[in-house]
Amino acid sequence: MKEAFRSFSPDSVRLLPGLFQQRFGLNRKYLMSLSNENLLQNHYLEAGLWHPRLDRTNIEDCHWGWESPTCQLRGHFLGHWLSAAARAYAATQDAEVKSKADRIVSELGRCQQENGGEWAGSIPEKYLDWVAGGKRVWAPHYTLHKTLMGLYDMFSFADNEQALDILVKWADWFHRWTGQFSREQMDDILDVETGGMLEVWANLYGVTQREEHLDLVRRYDRPRFFNRLLAGEDVLTNMHANTTIPEIHGAARAWEVTGEKRWREVVEAYWRLAVIERGFFCTGGQTCGEIWTPPGELSARLGDKNQEHCTVYNMMRLAEYLLRWTGEVSYADYWERNLYNGILAQQHPQTGMVAYFLPLQAGAAKLWSTPKESFWCCVGTLVQAHSLHGSNVYFEDDDGVVICQYIPTELTWQRSGVTVKVTHTIDAQTGEIRRPRCLALDLAVTCERPLEFTLKIRLPWWLGGQPVITVNGTREPLQSPPSSFCSIRRKWSSDRLHIELPKRLTSCPLPDDPDTVAFMDGPVVLAGLCDGERTLHGDKDNPETMLMPDNEREWAMWRTGYRTRNQERGLRFVPLYEICDERYTVYFPIRSVP
Repeated sequence: MKEAFRSFSPDSVRLLPGLFQQRFGLNRKYLMSLSNENLLQNHYLEAGLWHPRLDRTNIEDCHWGWESPTCQLRGHFLGHWLSAAARAYAATQDAEVKSKADRIVSELGRCQQENGGEWAGSIPEKYLDWVAGGKRVWAPHYTLHKTLMGLYDMFSFADNEQALDILVKWADWFHRWTGQFSREQMDDILDVETGGMLEVWANLYGVTQREEHLDLVRRYDRPRFFNRLLAGEDVLTNMHANTTIPEIHGAARAWEVTGEKRWREVVEAYWRLAVIERGFFCTGGQTCGEIWTPPGELSARLGDKNQEHCTVYNMMRLAEYLLRWTGEVSYADYWERNLYNGILAQQHPQTGMVAYFLPLQAGAAKLWSTPKESFWCCVGTLVQAHSLHGSNVYFEDDDGVVICQYIPTELTWQRSGVTVKVTHTIDAQTGEIRRPRCLALDLAVTCERPLEFTLKIRLPWWLGGQPVITVNGTREPLQSPPSSFCSIRRKWSSDRLHIELPKRLTSCPLPDDPDTVAFMDGPVVLAGLCDGERTLHGDKDNPETMLMPDNEREWAMWRTGYRTRNQERGLRFVPLYEICDERYTVYFPIRSVP
């Protein structure tokens, strides 16, 4: 299939010092803090290699929460861990991470042998038989998918051939097991949360091209869901969101490896229904209590369980598929909004732990996981999300390189046999007198020898004025509107670009309650530090009538806070992603001032 944008290999992009490198480092520290024995505990238990004391007075003896040996989802986190470690290694060539991950894969191979040479799960095979028989059990396919995907990622991103061998042998079990069921029986089985099983089999078929692996792709198809989606029905409202998003990942990957048009039509129909027609909160998230809200009806769904982290991460992954296929800038805009106001906002900036939900009710507080007693699904997507910060900054197209995100990084790239290096940093603008009202970027493009290509730069949706781009001090003529790509084609050698993207405070109203708004500073949602609902007075379309910069400078660093003006009581605002344990409010009723 032909992609508009192509991903660079993970080791082509290096994170430079800044916010995202710091969050990546927090994540690595957590990954490496967990012992192999505890990570593997449930796989060992299933293989008869571990006999726990289960003494909760010594927390180090066991992983608890959703990894407890009594939980039916036990073992899911190890798969997330392997996927995160594989991507972290691919991005950094960190030998310590790879050594630990390789050892874990080796132990999974040992468990597989103990189980008879095929099964490598952390739960018993009979859990799937229970589903087939109509007995209630908590999402065994979801749990198994995590280990299967972790194995695939270790092969794909960390060059571990044993991981592929384990995966192929385990696939033999699934091929035999699913072969006994009719299409209708499989549909009944797959109505119980399947996670990304379809994506795993599409990935495997993409590697092996074996007919039995294509069989698995077809058996894990979801016609009962996909056909209604294609027919234009609203099959999402009040449905568990993260049950379906990974299934759509599977359709996306099936399109890539088979070229069958229906798979892509399923993905496009889902995005249209889930995002374009439904709308989303200012943060980019769209769920409450893990279910999809009705299209455009968000005001009654502000609560303590908005925006499950898993849905944020998985919808961003879906946006990446669509961005690569189409090259449409809206998907990169969507990625950025969710990156700041979901992935960053739901990771504790000091401990690295995750908030399962991002509450959007007035006077909310984030509830953080613990290192060894939670292991919610969102702990798993947390460790994966923060291993990917370099992965969506740059793409290649037929004309050259595309810059989609503003993250300090260095790209090393081969084009037409010439080594090209793009160094991308944020200009701190410390020489300004007042807090700058633009995001300023510096790019250095260095080529082994002069080379002509096009550099495309995303102009974001939040632009508050005409951007300025200079190349070697000469201003480039720009005619591109917000939410588009501007293109600069020239023969590059050793060149310097300076980019200024003006930003402003904007109001983001609830679609069904336009007098209740959130405030955004560029792509960043601001949170008011208060413990309950507060009405503000001013022009809701002109936030500067209500907010002004606050505590804007500390040593050589610009700070990002605001405070209210012309209000009965003062109130401070900070970026939502900086909130730790403070009570906060995102949406405010606005009463106009005569």
